[in-house]
Amino acid sequence: MPRTLKLGQVAAANLANLLPTGTVLAAEALLPSFTNKGECSLANEYLTLGIIVCCSLACFLSSFTDSFIGKDGRIYYGIATWNDFWVLNDVDSEDDAGGEEEDKKEKLAITSRDFVHAFTSLTVFLLFAMSDSDVQKCLFPKAGANEKEIMMNFPLAAGFLASLLFMLFPTRRKGIGYADPAPVKLDQGGEVPARSNNE
Repeated sequence: MPRTLKLGQVAAANLANLLPTGTVLAAEALLPSFTNKGECSLANEYLTLGIIVCCSLACFLSSFTDSFIGKDGRIYYGIATWNDFWVLNDVDSEDDAGGEEEDKKEKLAITSRDFVHAFTSLTVFLLFAMSDSDVQKCLFPKAGANEKEIMMNFPLAAGFLASLLFMLFPTRRKGIGYADPAPVKLDQGGEVPARSNNE
């Protein structure tokens, strides 16, 4: 298989990790009930806004999660912070299981690319959530035909542009919920090895 085609397939396969598909599915499952199928009372409006805010936060924050394989062969998950990496499942730090990142925390810390991915993913989620007909009836009952048409068709264009952006600027994060079973494995010196163009 030509190298360019292989790289294109890898980039396209990673879109499922970057686009907020799980968050959209969760919202789509809950919104019909929370919006009362578009017949909203004040309580339904608050419930609808609440689920959209909660899913938005989950979508945004998931861009800052990462994972790595420790010296003991276990997968460790964590959250990147400004100058650090907070390991979530290192319950026994005495066994050097999650201590591998101590020397090179800046390799796993937040980068500007993480913010690009987080805001793009958040925008795509919000567009898809607002394009739901029940949400439109509940939150925007007086929207005209033009506004409804824009709200129905804009998510397709936004999803395409976000996919293009994610393919041009791929992430190195293998966070919580990502399908790729091969997170970053730190080498003997605790370094994150540079990935080749074949990955």
